[in-house]
Amino acid sequence: MTDTIKLKMAITRSGITKKKVAEKLGLSDMGLYKKINNASEFKASEISVLQEMLHLTQLERDNIFFATNVDCKSTKTLIP
Repeated sequence: MTDTIKLKMAITRSGITKKKVAEKLGLSDMGLYKKINNASEFKASEISVLQEMLHLTQLERDNIFFATNVDCKSTKTLIP
C-alpha cells in the first residue's frame, strides 16, 4: 500500500508538478490521483520511474510504496 502522505511530500520536495508526474507515467491526472490515494496500485515500472524522478533512495522508495502501516486518513477513498 502506498503511503500517501510520504509520496505527496516527496513530490512537493522535488519541485515537479503532479501534472508532470502523471505525464511522465503516461497517466491522466485522475489516474495518478487514484494511485496516490490507493484506489489503484502503482506498477513496478511506475515505481521505478518515480524513484528516479523524485531522487528517492531504496529505503525511501520502500517506505512509500510498500508501506504496511498506513494511517487510515490517508486512504479514506478506500473506506466505504
